Amino acid sequence: MLDNTVPKRKIKVLIVDDSALVRSILKEVVNSHTDMEAVAVASNPLQARELIKALNPDVLTLDVEMPQMDGLTFLEKLMRLRPMPVLMISSLTERSSEAALRALELGAVDFLPKPKLGVADGLRAYADEIAEKIRAAYATHPARRSGTAKEATKVLPLVGSRITSTEKLILVGASTGGTEAIRAFLEPMPADAPAILITQHMPEAFTKSFAARLNGLCRITVKEAEDNERVLPGHAYIAPGYSHLLLKRSGANYVTELSQAPPVNHHRPSVEVLFRSAAQQAGKSVIGVMLTGMGKDGANAMLEMRQAGAYNFAQDEATCVVFGMPREAIAVGAVDEIVPIQEMTKHVLDRLSLTGGLNTRV
Repeated sequence: MLDNTVPKRKIKVLIVDDSALVRSILKEVVNSHTDMEAVAVASNPLQARELIKALNPDVLTLDVEMPQMDGLTFLEKLMRLRPMPVLMISSLTERSSEAALRALELGAVDFLPKPKLGVADGLRAYADEIAEKIRAAYATHPARRSGTAKEATKVLPLVGSRITSTEKLILVGASTGGTEAIRAFLEPMPADAPAILITQHMPEAFTKSFAARLNGLCRITVKEAEDNERVLPGHAYIAPGYSHLLLKRSGANYVTELSQAPPVNHHRPSVEVLFRSAAQQAGKSVIGVMLTGMGKDGANAMLEMRQAGAYNFAQDEATCVVFGMPREAIAVGAVDEIVPIQEMTKHVLDRLSLTGGLNTRV
């Protein structure tokens, strides 16, 4: 019997980096996976521009700091003239992390940190993660990266000053595409919004810069979470890139806990860890929000939150960069409402107003 199966075309990857060593290692890593191939390498954006025209690659890996034209300038031009999936490669420095976050705002899908030491061995150790990020980038839609999250910037009215006996919390999980989705969710939040705890899959050097960038854009205070700090209304706490973030009780108050426990679902921080702690500690006081991301991290724990009385939202497929995490949460029955990212903040606050949870005690 003849096999009429048509083999899937390999993902065509163009590697752009000014380091010959990094170009060589990335090419080796890409070509070691059967579903992708490095069709070319370029040492600067000017070479890359010509190779894009000639080879029409599916995914571009792009360094941030390069000669002749820096990666951000090239990315901005590329997204305006020829939108395509881009995976940023950045050193683990404060300056580079801020540049990488700017790249995500400009339309890059995700970023990968270069190891501080032992670049060759470090990149080889990342081989599976690099491949997963390339696959995720390939699966994205340019229009979703370039515009959808930027539409939800109108700040919603203040919640009010009435004091209630119920303290509400908002728990957020995200991965690929999540930095812009989180921004779109937080920017419209009023200054007296309930406390928000966030786990976004992100390397260690990036979360502090990410929190600082959001803090400058939002009415609420956004910060990288610290261990054993009181969870307060009007604040958003982002899990550090090196730790799981958990919710705990201390008397009548909620507090944060940071944990160095092993990765869960291949991630630390893990959405699963945060959501499970909320199911155990806060139950029906929680609103859960699952945003764009690849994989299934957090889906089962989100179901536990719902079973404990939480009300859960998932970002819809049309506005997700990658629909994996919301899809998995929906599939296991963890989600009450599916909402576009532009409307997520309003839906969450509307739900809280229905349950008397908009006004939180301090």
